[in-house]
Amino acid sequence: MKKMVVKIINQSNNPLPAYATEGSSGMDMRASITEPVTLAPLERALIPTGLFIELPQGYEAQVRPRSGLAVKQGLTCLNTPGTIDADYRGEIKVLLINLSNEQQVIQPAERIAQMVIQQVEQVEWLAVETIDSTERGSGGFGHTGKH
Repeated sequence: MKKMVVKIINQSNNPLPAYATEGSSGMDMRASITEPVTLAPLERALIPTGLFIELPQGYEAQVRPRSGLAVKQGLTCLNTPGTIDADYRGEIKVLLINLSNEQQVIQPAERIAQMVIQQVEQVEWLAVETIDSTERGSGGFGHTGKH
């Protein structure tokens, strides 16, 4: 598999984000906190990672929830996927929310999210009076019903 090199500063005591398996799309990111953070039900917190990256133009990093945290503890990311633009140079932070009915604790160095690097394209708009029609047309949310 082709790999690209991305500059990263790690100001945490955690290892760099890494793929768990050879076929993984996302790299686990860890909480860069010194004390546990407790989230009450429906409470949210911005959790630092201590990571700063320099993505090449034409790429973004997406911050996504970890499925294990979501199913076992009800912890997920808001604004998902969170986009880190190629020109952002600040610390990556993860916006977590507790969707469970119980308090949840985030431990120092805990894996809290995953990061996926994607190529992106920018568009140039062409203002027109009409666009091509399709079979779907303007059918929106739920227009096909339940099957």
